[in-house]
Amino acid sequence: MKSILLIDDDQEFTQVMSRIIEHLGHHVSISDSVKDAKEWLALNEFDHILIDFMLPDGNGLQIFNHVQKQKKIPRVTFITGKSDIKSIIAPIAGPSVNYLIKPIQREDIESVLHPRRAAKQQNAQAAQQTGNSASKQDVKQANIHHHFDVLIGESAPMQALYKMIERVARSGANVMLMGESGVGKELVAQAIHNAANPKGDLIATNCGGFSKELIGSELFGHEKGAFTGAVAQKPGVFERANQGTLFLDEVTEMPLDMQPNLLRVLETKRVCRVGGTQEMPVDCRVISATNRTLEDIARENILREDIYFRLAVFPISIPSLKERKDDIPLLAKAFVEQLNHEHGEAFSLSNKQIERLCQHDWPGNVRELRHSIHRAFIMSEPGKKALELPDSFDSPFSQNHQQKGSIAAGKTIEELEKELIYATLAKVDNNKTLAAEMLGISTKTLYNRLHAYGDEL
Repeated sequence: MKSILLIDDDQEFTQVMSRIIEHLGHHVSISDSVKDAKEWLALNEFDHILIDFMLPDGNGLQIFNHVQKQKKIPRVTFITGKSDIKSIIAPIAGPSVNYLIKPIQREDIESVLHPRRAAKQQNAQAAQQTGNSASKQDVKQANIHHHFDVLIGESAPMQALYKMIERVARSGANVMLMGESGVGKELVAQAIHNAANPKGDLIATNCGGFSKELIGSELFGHEKGAFTGAVAQKPGVFERANQGTLFLDEVTEMPLDMQPNLLRVLETKRVCRVGGTQEMPVDCRVISATNRTLEDIARENILREDIYFRLAVFPISIPSLKERKDDIPLLAKAFVEQLNHEHGEAFSLSNKQIERLCQHDWPGNVRELRHSIHRAFIMSEPGKKALELPDSFDSPFSQNHQQKGSIAAGKTIEELEKELIYATLAKVDNNKTLAAEMLGISTKTLYNRLHAYGDEL
């Protein structure tokens, strides 16, 4: 079950759309203006937002820009009655946004809410109609194998990872994913979910992205009127993941006093919404993730021991990109092909460019590699075939990595940490969300550090 926010001022349209969305098995909330949508987004987290481009007090781009500042960014689909709107807003919104043109059919909604399911149906139909014939582009993309539909790599560390995914998928065991920031923990969670093929959806949430007051509502849901701002009943992520998989990212950033509540749900498989009186059964596999080491978890007392053993029934360590450099050519080509497909281009990487990519350390892991390829794609001349890589791949990741080998003696760990935080903030123009991501900590942790330094936030 996904949580959907439908934003449109046409009441007849929203009534029909909400019935279809609910029939597809999802929870839908309705908003009719930019102002009202922002109020919903301030108090709730959604998996997908459907936005009518023209609204009484503004337009969908205002909501889209507001959404990009949130801790967890949902998928976005613009709804419009004019087909030329897409060409106007696509350069602003970017490649990851979907579009629906009115009138909208059930199949259209399903295609944006369940893209994998819709793609499989379309592929099956196409294979039936064409006798399994494939275009040259299809053959080219098929050369890059996606394990479990999402993971790319043929190196020895990845083969070991695939074996663990296959084995744990056959069980219902809870999994804890451990690894550096940017290694793709959510993709591995998706791979486990795909391999297990449960009836329900994969629902993801970031435990470090919520205040102490709101995390209970996010995990367990709340009843209408449970607290100020609870204007409607809301199912929590455990309910939404019923019969499926719940992904708890940054689980080690969860407040300690909330962890007993989580433990109780893990043990009883029953949940009670905030402000409610009745418990409901929930049945889902829990996959958690952290970029902390086992030593950090034990030493810093950030996760209760009983919680750890409930979550880490099957711990998996995800290799960094430095440990699987043989996969860089496959990953880089896959990222270029994906961007080509989305933008109708035909860029490619030369052997010399691939060699350059392989020589870089990529301390930001796969996320940093993807970012660099995307940046090069944007800077390359449209219509050409050669992708123009930048002269340098330096980033705050690279600079922080280089500084580790040249730390001056005589400073305390707290002083070095403070220097690193301020250096990273300066590099990203004080964008705290991006800085936290680069530092491998939650935004909440970053704010706590800055508050301790006496910063006016």
